[in-house]
Amino acid sequence: MAIRYIQKQATMRNAAITSGVALHGGNIVQLVLKPAPINTGIVFVRTDIMDRDNHIVVRPDTVTKVRQCTTIGNAAGVQVATIEHLMAALSAIGVDNLIVEINGAELPALDGSSEPFLKLIEHAGVQSQNAPRRYIKVLKPIEVSVGDAYGRIEPYERLRLDVTIDFAEQIIGRQRIEIEPDVRSFRERLASARTFARAHEVVALREAGFSKGGSYDNAIVVDGNKVLNPGGLRYSDEFVRHKALDLLGDMYVAGPLLGKVTSVCAGHALNHQLLLALFADKNAWCFTHMDAEMCAQAVTSTPVSRLEETAMAL
Repeated sequence: MAIRYIQKQATMRNAAITSGVALHGGNIVQLVLKPAPINTGIVFVRTDIMDRDNHIVVRPDTVTKVRQCTTIGNAAGVQVATIEHLMAALSAIGVDNLIVEINGAELPALDGSSEPFLKLIEHAGVQSQNAPRRYIKVLKPIEVSVGDAYGRIEPYERLRLDVTIDFAEQIIGRQRIEIEPDVRSFRERLASARTFARAHEVVALREAGFSKGGSYDNAIVVDGNKVLNPGGLRYSDEFVRHKALDLLGDMYVAGPLLGKVTSVCAGHALNHQLLLALFADKNAWCFTHMDAEMCAQAVTSTPVSRLEETAMAL
């Protein structure tokens, strides 16, 4: 069976705007998504900062923090946190080039999932661009592990995620999901899955400066074997679905991938470590472009310049 790849780069057809409470910072922030030319990539612009460089290009080497969320930054010390839910939506819908203007240090949590971002992008429209889309093709398996957490990326003809979590709380327990996240499967299976926390962690998180904006409106809170949110869960396995959503967003920091990613009891830190391990091995990946709209194995490797190697491999 032939595999459909997205051949061309894409951006948004129109600008879109939203605002809301930052999950960790607790402040109100405004987000403006704007179309961008070919080969721009995803670029965040801190509009509240004017005295130094306020642009941050999303790449593995601009990730600065991975505790509780994924944070990117530039050489001037400007940072933007909690990008993963937006990045997951951009990955699923196939947006390559975008300017993201934000007037604060963290994206709005909205409802704690990717669904509001997906709807925002779809309402604004997606525009195909006259330039080939570049994929990162995984050539050999790469593994990382820390304690019980494990990550692996290996060759596969599409992007496939295999995610397992295992928590002591019975209501979470051990859950697993496998998915090839195109826009349809993402919308149906992942987009509306919300971030979650255990009640005993919330106080510690707030003391450490996190989750100041967290509420039942933007996160699932579990206490023992109970979900405290009045509306309960959206899916019985919403927890692992959200972990898969996070993984998708964290992987898209590198751009479109062709490979299978296995994640066991992992989080943002291990997701990022897996990307770094992949790009550290020059024989484990290459850039590819799609030659035809419908193709099974029609991918051609393209030479990687020294500039690209420097940007992508640490």
